[in-house]
Amino acid sequence: MPVVRDNATALYRQIADRLRDEIAARLFEPSGRLPTESEIGTRFGVSRVTVRLALDRLEADGLIERRKGKGTFTAGKRVQHPLDRLRSFHESLRLQGLDATMQPISARIVATPPDLREDFGPHCLEVCRLHLVDGEPVALGRSLLPPALEPVDWQAAGHKPIYGILQDIVGKPVGGADIEVKAAAADAEVATALGLPAGAPVLVMERRSVFVGGGCADRSVFHIRSERYSFILSHRWQG
Repeated sequence: MPVVRDNATALYRQIADRLRDEIAARLFEPSGRLPTESEIGTRFGVSRVTVRLALDRLEADGLIERRKGKGTFTAGKRVQHPLDRLRSFHESLRLQGLDATMQPISARIVATPPDLREDFGPHCLEVCRLHLVDGEPVALGRSLLPPALEPVDWQAAGHKPIYGILQDIVGKPVGGADIEVKAAAADAEVATALGLPAGAPVLVMERRSVFVGGGCADRSVFHIRSERYSFILSHRWQG
């Protein structure tokens, strides 16, 4: 529906109200990204100055946020992780249609914690990767893995989920996982990685995955920006 040019309401306010309704209707999901200023201007047949006034109004109302070099997004866009499906953290992001990437931070052999020695032996592989959405960090993941994964080139592995790498190297699929979610304060390392002040609240997801047929596949801890992420658990009645 075009804007009404002889309406007493200013053009930029009409555009702002139209975009406000579309944000409420979640038309810009799953990424939360709005069209460019040029695209909005073409759509409504107005100048870029008018578009900027409309976006200024939405920004003042806390509905959008502008990210330099990346575009305009709905404010507080939250990504979701379903707890009732067996998916790796990264796969869950990608399946929502998000521009999800991973940045390897470190991979090293460490002493295996006592409760994992039966599965991993005296040493295991610790891998740390930063998860990003639209180039913005959302989670810092630390995984303890079988030592058989030591030869993996984690830079070359790119966006491949750990579950896929485990099956390729170990030859067994992951068949289940126990997950615990809790709140915590970000320590200095986590805060720096996620771009938060030290002590900021974060969500902590602890996951222990097992192979089909038994045996620990990985034990991972994800520190997650709480304002960008939510966990979803669905139940269905069996009647």
